Amino acid sequence: MADNRNYSQSMTEDKDFRHLVRVMNTDLDGRKPLMYALTKIKGIKYMLANAVCRKANVPIEKRAGFLTDADVKALEDVLSNFKRAGIPAWMFNRRKDFETGEDKHLFSSTLEFTHEMDIKRMKKTKSYKGLRHQWGQPVRGQRTKSNFRRNKGKGSLGVIKKKIKSGKV
Repeated sequence: MADNRNYSQSMTEDKDFRHLVRVMNTDLDGRKPLMYALTKIKGIKYMLANAVCRKANVPIEKRAGFLTDADVKALEDVLSNFKRAGIPAWMFNRRKDFETGEDKHLFSSTLEFTHEMDIKRMKKTKSYKGLRHQWGQPVRGQRTKSNFRRNKGKGSLGVIKKKIKSGKV
């Protein structure tokens, strides 16, 4: 336990250490290893974070708080253009976009906005998936007999006894 305390004290006392690192308009925790800190950006998970670190030539185990400005710039260059960096298309989260037909990877608010617009488009065209979204049912073929119950957790209804007024027989 004392070793961990000394390690965290040495990180906070170091001049080069930053508690928050700004990458792609997201604050990353400086105490975490870079690969895990990058997963705080919406749209990036472990495999993609690993690929981005390797393409940017930044060590994965390096703490995010010790990143230099050049490292941050290299990471943002890779994150801004995946195709040019050489990341395979199967890692992108938006392949064959509906409007443009190209493969791209979306982050943060654009990812959320695009997802909402896709669901609205499916509802408007009354596709099967759109109707399932509209009805609040599972969309991807899951069974509904035992799962996806609407009134789960609302308590149970029972028989309510009539109150007998005392004094009258």
